Amino acid sequence: MIETIKTELWKQFGAALDMFENAISKSPQDLWTYNYSTYNDTSDAKHIDEVRSSYWYIAFHTLFFTDYYLDMDPDNFKMPAPFTIKEEEIDEVMPEKIYSKDELLVYVSHCRSKLRNLLQDMDETKAAYRWKNPWKDYSMLEITMYNMRHVMHHTGQMNMMLGKINHDLPKWVSQTKAEL
Repeated sequence: MIETIKTELWKQFGAALDMFENAISKSPQDLWTYNYSTYNDTSDAKHIDEVRSSYWYIAFHTLFFTDYYLDMDPDNFKMPAPFTIKEEEIDEVMPEKIYSKDELLVYVSHCRSKLRNLLQDMDETKAAYRWKNPWKDYSMLEITMYNMRHVMHHTGQMNMMLGKINHDLPKWVSQTKAEL
């Protein structure tokens, strides 16, 4: 049964990442950085909220948590270079810069590889392993499904933003074509 679960979860989570990647790729530069030329002014809470509702930041936030939730050891989670924020800082610290589409597309690849490695090695024990932080206590299988839902939530948000300027939205992906 675990082999079926691994395969089906890969097809669907992979499709979620494909759709998320398509939403990043489809974004024109003016939407990516819309209205955020004063990004370094993080002293104003309203400005921080505006940044957090921007296209690039939603993409960054989604990838941060995708990576974090795929980590078997959340207490010692570290983002890959060039990213530097820790989980406990995500609500208090803004990224050092506006990351480019290319940087975040590389991060999508990193997350896809991490998902593949997690699922390839998954057995009953690993699926039941408790993924814990101060706010969550889920099995590894459940946090992976939760993670997929989080990716799809923000993909929908990004597609809604994109649809306001371009009605040619990225296509629905039923299953990833990438092999587990």
